[in-house]
Amino acid sequence: MEEGAPMEKAVIAKNVTKKYKIYESQSERLKDMLLPKSYGEEFYALRNVSFEAEKGDIIGLLGVNGSGKSTLSSILAGVVPPSDGELIKNGDSAIIAVSSGLDLKLSGRENIELKCLMLGFSKKQIKEMESDIIEFSELEAFIDQPVKSYSSGMKARLGFAVNVSIDPDILIIDEALSVGDRAFAKKSLDKMREFKEQGKTMFFVSHSISQMKEFCTKALWLEFGEKKDYGPLEEVLKDYEAFLEEYNLLSKQKKKEFREEGFRKQSRKTSEPASS
Repeated sequence: MEEGAPMEKAVIAKNVTKKYKIYESQSERLKDMLLPKSYGEEFYALRNVSFEAEKGDIIGLLGVNGSGKSTLSSILAGVVPPSDGELIKNGDSAIIAVSSGLDLKLSGRENIELKCLMLGFSKKQIKEMESDIIEFSELEAFIDQPVKSYSSGMKARLGFAVNVSIDPDILIIDEALSVGDRAFAKKSLDKMREFKEQGKTMFFVSHSISQMKEFCTKALWLEFGEKKDYGPLEEVLKDYEAFLEEYNLLSKQKKKEFREEGFRKQSRKTSEPASS
């Protein structure tokens, strides 16, 4: 469910859950579709995640790979719906992720036009915005080439340029600054600071702890799809960095066991009764 939130809140998440079905074979998938008995395994990418974001908050999403950061980013952006729970957003949102929302067969210019048309801009408005978007992306020489020929950094630049130009109230940046050159990353961070001064809310996914320290005000730590901690950046990051230090000292086998244990926590056979 999504509706207007109280004005001081940008986002209210109440027990947001996202589950998928995992099948061992195509025949098991078909049985689950056609027969009354449930087949397959339920996988909880997110389970009962609750938090509130104030307008102007910049929230770093922390967690090792597979913790649910990108799933939460996609739900916040409206790309996928939650399976359960409630998400209330006060304003429009946009996600910036490598290749997110880009049609690889189309050129960069055609992608700009398509994205803006889908967001409700008129052709006249798009023509007025287009040159600024292209200039910000620094892709002038490649803008009429198909996006499938772009490097990951070029795709990120195009995605960033389009999404900051549509002026969203809530911006989700998912690893988009981890590719490309340092100069563009600085330019992007400067744009994000400008958004912060305007009171916009941002969610920031990055493996760069230094970027988070420089930019974020709060942090949400996810572990195996569940909220581990949420609060002021300094407090959450202190515990997360201590966890990372211990995790990085583990052997390759111990890290694998840690991930496998997490996967077991997130999964259950659909024929099994749910635990109370």
